[in-house]
Amino acid sequence: MEDKGQVLTSGDVSSLVIDNLCDRAGDQSATVACFYFDFAVKNEQSPASILGSLVKQLVYGQETPEEISLAYGNQKNAIGGRGPRLSDIVKMLEATSSKKRTFICIDAVDECVAGHRVKVLDSLNQILQRSPGTRIFMTGRQHILPEIRRRLAGITTIPISPKRNDIITYLHSRLAEDTTPDAMDSALEADILKNIPKDVSEM
Repeated sequence: MEDKGQVLTSGDVSSLVIDNLCDRAGDQSATVACFYFDFAVKNEQSPASILGSLVKQLVYGQETPEEISLAYGNQKNAIGGRGPRLSDIVKMLEATSSKKRTFICIDAVDECVAGHRVKVLDSLNQILQRSPGTRIFMTGRQHILPEIRRRLAGITTIPISPKRNDIITYLHSRLAEDTTPDAMDSALEADILKNIPKDVSEM
């Protein structure tokens, strides 16, 4: 996708959506929470840590709901002071999101470990069923769309496919920022501009 000469990645699209929602949230008495999946640390991003992060964002700057305080207090008293279970965190999200209009934004859900993704999607679906004022914005690559459709009811999808000219424009902008210009000659640059757009055309 091209906008005023700049190519927007999935992360850029998510950032624009999140910024727009945050700008409007104050006027609409709404809350916004977001999560970015990172392939490099995917095994550390468990369903409990993902949804727990959303809870923390939604209650930040507010008086913590009693049910959340009780849940964390009960777990501290457990052996080893373990964190809340996923089921407890889902209930926290339901309680928080049911109090006001809530927007949850999740970027690059395809980077989530498959087993974790099932639990995250099922948990989000449960929240949607019990908190009708909640809306979820999610980005991911095409291959996980069937799974999302199976696990999240009533979704709307907008396909975003890169055009060859978009990719070339993006590559030109990155090459112009190269901090080692002496390592690049015209032949290498031409080779990059020829081969990379072909190789990433399905991304």
